Amino acid sequence: MAITVDMVKELRQQTGAGVLDCRNALEEVEGDFERAAELLRKKGLAVAAKKADREANNGLVEAYVHAGGRLGVLVEVNCETDFVARTEGFKELAHDLAMQVAATDPLYLMPEDIPPEVIERERQWQREQVGDDKPEEIMERILEGKLKKYYQEVCLLEQPFIKDDGMTVRELVVNQIAKLGENIKVRRFARFELEGEICPQCSSSIRSDVQFCGTCGCRLDRGAE
Repeated sequence: MAITVDMVKELRQQTGAGVLDCRNALEEVEGDFERAAELLRKKGLAVAAKKADREANNGLVEAYVHAGGRLGVLVEVNCETDFVARTEGFKELAHDLAMQVAATDPLYLMPEDIPPEVIERERQWQREQVGDDKPEEIMERILEGKLKKYYQEVCLLEQPFIKDDGMTVRELVVNQIAKLGENIKVRRFARFELEGEICPQCSSSIRSDVQFCGTCGCRLDRGAE
């Protein structure tokens, strides 16, 4: 099957991969877009894994302030060189990450950052919701699925990307690692918002539309919401 320029362009827009990588992937799978995208995803994961141990001490701090000035976000994103930090692709990634934090209000960067006591409290809450009438083996599988969903809610890297919910934020970063050729790490983030409710557990200020307290990590009782 002949691979056209339009086919390469469409796959590049879909995946963010380079022109040559897109053409090679399409040629390898004879023009099948779905298989080509999966091939590029696996290649990106492999590239990211090879670069994971590299030092990433350059980068930038992206600031995003929502209209009206009542909500602001700071995100630190690191790369290996100042050259990559100045590229439009890296700047766009940092801006997208800041917008993600503003829109979704994650509590942690990744599941490994969640304190064990918070995970145990969530497990216990989910167990109570499910009930105790199931065999332990089945219960554990259910709780594993519930915790995975919980991580997608509270961990930035596990969340669906707001501009394309077909990929996670982690996959977004991995794609940029493959595209820019350097290790990239999301180091930390902070979110600030005026007003809010008070957490009954730790008395911190919280938004009225969130399900978890950003300070103590407790699940908030929203009734039937």
